[in-house]
Amino acid sequence: MKDEALFDKIDLHLIRVLNTVLTERSVSRAAIRLGMYQPAVSAALKRLRGLAGDPILVRSGAGMVPTDAGLRMIEPSASILKAAGVLFSDARGFDPATAEVTFRMAASDYLDPLFLPQLVAQIKSQAPRCQIEIMALSAQSDYRAHLAQGEVDIVIGNWSAPPEDLHMGRLFGDEVVCLVAKNHPAIRRKWDVANPASWLEAEHIAPSAMHPGAKGVIDEYLDKLGLTRNITVRCPHFGLMPSMVASSLLVMTTGRQYCERFAALLPVKILPSPIDFPRMMYYQLWHERTHTSKAAKWLRDRVKSVATALRKE
Repeated sequence: MKDEALFDKIDLHLIRVLNTVLTERSVSRAAIRLGMYQPAVSAALKRLRGLAGDPILVRSGAGMVPTDAGLRMIEPSASILKAAGVLFSDARGFDPATAEVTFRMAASDYLDPLFLPQLVAQIKSQAPRCQIEIMALSAQSDYRAHLAQGEVDIVIGNWSAPPEDLHMGRLFGDEVVCLVAKNHPAIRRKWDVANPASWLEAEHIAPSAMHPGAKGVIDEYLDKLGLTRNITVRCPHFGLMPSMVASSLLVMTTGRQYCERFAALLPVKILPSPIDFPRMMYYQLWHERTHTSKAAKWLRDRVKSVATALRKE
């Protein structure tokens, strides 16, 4: 019998009968477990024998035992039933305590340095069987394509104008400030809000561009004002920049929450920015592909709860 014709004769219920009969090694016990009448199970077993061209289950003394072919069917039939259970499980609901899915996130390290550690801890405590993969947002990463192709579930970062073709959830806004070393001249001289030339001329450190020609939210806003700051260091590792600031005359301009995490650890100080920047906004983005997914929604809720908790500290 050709595979196509064979598949037309098999349904999931028949596979369930097959697996139950083989594991119970009894038609009567299988009937009780399946909630079926015994003649109906016997009829299904007869169909299965005809499809397999094998008795599948034979008598041995007072009981029954699987044939060699029957033994080989136990594991594949169990796998089919398990896969069928998973097939629509996410559409019906998501139970983090028992789920075995992989969450894939792309995130910038411009976030609060406690954000990802606390997010991972929360996911693992509530969904211990789930896997987590975190990708960096870099000049080489096309996060739109990654979202569309299912390579990531959410992207977390800050944008002055988030992409309109993606779903967006606001996480928090933050005041833009400057981080400098404790011996930086600006601490004594102060920057002139009315004339920010001294701030613009200072040596600035900034993150590397996300893609060729791209500018971060700070320089995008300065462009609108017709201003340009003196960036002398660009670094792809945002988490290392505060240490570079602590041992130099560099100025790092970013969100207050991020700077406050390092103010107690390094010889640095937070100063008000002489430019009145809009608040730095952080979002999570996701594709229509995962918009109705129960697992993805659960993940987005965890992201939001961690962001909210950190803002309350």
